[in-house]
Amino acid sequence: MTEFSRRNLLGAAAAGGAVAVAAATDGLADGQPPFGPTPPVLAGAQLPSFRFQLGAVAQKRWDGGWAKEATVAEFPVSEKLAGVLMSLAPGGLRELHWHANAAEWAYVLKGRCRVTTIDPKGHSQIADFNAGDVWYFPRGFGHSIEGIGSEDCLFVLVFDNGYFSEFGTFSISDWIGHTSPEVLAKTFGVPAPTFANFPKSEVYISKGPVPPPLPADPTPGALNNGALTHRYQLLAQRPDVYPGGTNRLVSQRQFPISATMTGALMRIKPGSLREMHWHPNADEWQYYISGRARLGVFGSHGRARVEDMSAGDVGYVPQGYGHYIENAGTDDLDLLIVLNNGEYQSISLTARVAANPHLLLSTNFKVPEATFANFPKGERFMPA
Repeated sequence: MTEFSRRNLLGAAAAGGAVAVAAATDGLADGQPPFGPTPPVLAGAQLPSFRFQLGAVAQKRWDGGWAKEATVAEFPVSEKLAGVLMSLAPGGLRELHWHANAAEWAYVLKGRCRVTTIDPKGHSQIADFNAGDVWYFPRGFGHSIEGIGSEDCLFVLVFDNGYFSEFGTFSISDWIGHTSPEVLAKTFGVPAPTFANFPKSEVYISKGPVPPPLPADPTPGALNNGALTHRYQLLAQRPDVYPGGTNRLVSQRQFPISATMTGALMRIKPGSLREMHWHPNADEWQYYISGRARLGVFGSHGRARVEDMSAGDVGYVPQGYGHYIENAGTDDLDLLIVLNNGEYQSISLTARVAANPHLLLSTNFKVPEATFANFPKGERFMPA
């Protein structure tokens, strides 16, 4: 059982006591587990908050930039996905590192940066990213990020493990700083004194000169890229247009290397909403870029919660939970959505209802068949 599930059950017991337990198991034969092997959600259980105010978190600062994070330690409901908001000054470098327990998906909000990476086959890539671009690094791939251009680069990082931060980041400076000069000398084939002035602990973010532009046409034999690129230009993608706004989706289908994560850049008009739906195969992590929203989440057994969201907030919806996102302001709502599965799956409530005969719906909801005459015939996605 996950910690999230355990807290729900403990909260239910505290709220309902023995009466709640009896109500949940009433009518079952002695020894029969309620609803099979999975314990039931007890009467009185409440949903936790699905909102985290990342924008209000104090920055951890270095000479070359800053970062703030929303992992399960700060945002307990976010067990499957974690996020970081990071800014790098021109010449600021998020040092060479890798993540042992999470893949990394990122979206550049503003500015420009240069990313280097290497894969297990020795293929390396150096590429420049602009606002609106996405990158993805599979778990364990080495990489670095450096601010370029004339302004700070701001980006959102999302990891497909809510626990990634504490033990999952492996920095090259940290490893070298905790290895004897003799071993380093044998590894790199240089004299041991070479490492006398290297850092003795993790650098994380450093500051140096802005690197020169990459060559427009690399010289023959200079590239060592693998078959799969790490860059996808999401903002350049033609959006899907709906009465209530637009959506740009990037799954593994559009971005083959992104095997474990799907992203979307969504704009919802005032008064419109991303309709009621659920994702059968993924948890959903949200970053609210601008505007105001109302996030509604349904967790079964009468448990529902509505959160007011603002720019800088992070939202989270567990796999299979019903939810909607409504623009609650007077300006367009812009948000980033990341799912922890490379295959995008979604089922809308309108499509689910439309797939049934009116007689069945009449029986289900205990209303006349005619009630459903004007219901939509399928998914609406983002109605006005």
